[in-house]
Amino acid sequence: MRKFLVFLLLSVLALGQLNGIASAAGLTLKGSTTVLPIAQAAMEAYVALYPNTKFSISGEGSGNGIKALIDGTCDIANSSRFIKQEEAKLAFEKGAYPVPFGVAIDAIVPIVHPKNTVNNLTLQQLKDIYSGKITNWKEVGGPDKKIAVITRDTSSGTFEIWEEKIMKGEKITPRAQVLASNGAIVQAVSMNPLAIGYIGIGYLNNSVKGVSVEKVKATPETARTGEYPISRYLFMFTRGWPTGETMRFINFILSDEGQKIVTKTGFVPIR
Repeated sequence: MRKFLVFLLLSVLALGQLNGIASAAGLTLKGSTTVLPIAQAAMEAYVALYPNTKFSISGEGSGNGIKALIDGTCDIANSSRFIKQEEAKLAFEKGAYPVPFGVAIDAIVPIVHPKNTVNNLTLQQLKDIYSGKITNWKEVGGPDKKIAVITRDTSSGTFEIWEEKIMKGEKITPRAQVLASNGAIVQAVSMNPLAIGYIGIGYLNNSVKGVSVEKVKATPETARTGEYPISRYLFMFTRGWPTGETMRFINFILSDEGQKIVTKTGFVPIR
């Protein structure tokens, strides 16, 4: 896999002159709902500097963003995971050479209702809850009530990282409620004292309670050092080596000002 990723990067550098198909209509960003608030806030600041910029931003999941990039219907794919090998292969076949830019660090935080007395869960307990082996909060130190499991849709990069780091090959219980965004999960958990969900750290607010994992609280510092066990990088992918407006926006989000915006949106700056 490492050799493949090196080949991907070398191929991109060699063929970096390719321009994105979508760029003629202005900057179009699609993909991850986790990266969405970063992209929106950065674009607002960017447009203040370059008022003539035309742009479109939408959040429909990392997988859909990468698909749009491959198909040439966006300039930048926001993704909360790295591109898969099969996606990169398809991109090569279609003449698209995805270039990854790490723009932030994130922690995926299990959340419960503020009235829930559970404050910490182990990786094994999370796996057992989401696989359906643990169905009552009393089994993990909570009330004698049935757990309402909430998960993300399969096009979500957050879902795929959860599968990788928590489920480790086991299937999520079919009884789980599936929601399409971080914001929807926050809203659902805030209204249900028996619910559990998981979100990017930038979406954490007072309407829900973040649960520590293995007695480590999700913070910018623990995410940056890797001490928090469910941390990850957030990416923006371009179609070929970026040029023009796309390059200028990528440079902006990686600049000091852009990284301050990452912090303001509740995520962790890349540097």
